[in-house]
Amino acid sequence: MPVNAPLPVVVVDAFTDRPFAGNPAAVCVLPGPADPEWMQLVAREMSLSETAFVHRDAAAGPDDWRLRWFTPTVEETLCGHATLASAHVIWEEARAAAPDRPLRFHSKSGLLVASRAEGGGIEMDFPATPVEAAAPPAGLLEGLAVPEPRFAGRSRFDWLVEVASEADVRALCPDMRRLAAVGGRGVIVTAAPGPPGHDFVSRFFAPNDGVDEDPVTGSAHCALACHWAPRLGRTSFVAFQASARGGVVRVRLEGDRAILGGAAVTVLRGVLA
Repeated sequence: MPVNAPLPVVVVDAFTDRPFAGNPAAVCVLPGPADPEWMQLVAREMSLSETAFVHRDAAAGPDDWRLRWFTPTVEETLCGHATLASAHVIWEEARAAAPDRPLRFHSKSGLLVASRAEGGGIEMDFPATPVEAAAPPAGLLEGLAVPEPRFAGRSRFDWLVEVASEADVRALCPDMRRLAAVGGRGVIVTAAPGPPGHDFVSRFFAPNDGVDEDPVTGSAHCALACHWAPRLGRTSFVAFQASARGGVVRVRLEGDRAILGGAAVTVLRGVLA
C-alpha cells in the first residue's frame, strides 16, 4: 500500500464517556497492510500512547480485521484502549459488515473479539495474564519510592506492585530513569479499595515503551483482575485508573480470558496527507 496516499485518522478517548478524559488513541483504518516503519513514524508523529492500524481481512471473514498497535517508540504486543478505540471507529463509521455482529481482531496476541455491551459501551475478549509473586528487581521499589509493598510480582508483560492504599497510589511520583532500567513493558501499581463505587485503583508506568505514564491501560487489567480475584473473592470488577485524565475499566474473568468493558468518545478527525 502506498504510504503517501491520503488516509483518515481518528482520535478517540477510550475508557471514558466524556471527551478529554480516559486514554486517547489514534486509529488509522487502512485499505490493506502497510510498512511497519511507516506505521512507527505515524505513531511518533501522533505522539499518543498508542496508534492503532487496522484493515479488513476478508479472507478470514466478513468482520475479521488485522490490528497492530504502536507507541511513539515501539510496536506493542497487546493494547486494550486502542483496540476499544478501533472497534468504536469501525462501528461509528459504519465499516462493519453487520452492525450487531462482533468484530474479530487478529493481532500479535491472537484473536481479540469486540462486542457491543448490553446497556452501551464495548466489551473485549482478551487473554488473562496471571501474576506470579517474584522478588522485586533492583531499582523497582526505589524507582517507585515504595519501601514495603504488600505484594510484588510479574505478569507476562509487566511488574505489579500492591501498596497499602488508594492515597499511596495517587501520591506516586516515580523516577522514570530507574523504572526504565527494571526491564519488561511496564510497572502496574495498585491498591484496594478504589474510589467510591470502584473495587480497586491503579496506575501504569512504561518508560521503556516511550510512555512515562499511560492514562488508562486495558491490558494491565488482564493482570489486575487475576491479582485481585483471590484477594477480593470475586471475578468481576469495576476499576479506576488514577492518572491525571482518569478512566473506568470494567473487567471480569471467564476462565483464561479477561473481558474488558468501557465507553469511548471520538474527539478528532483528520487526514494523513
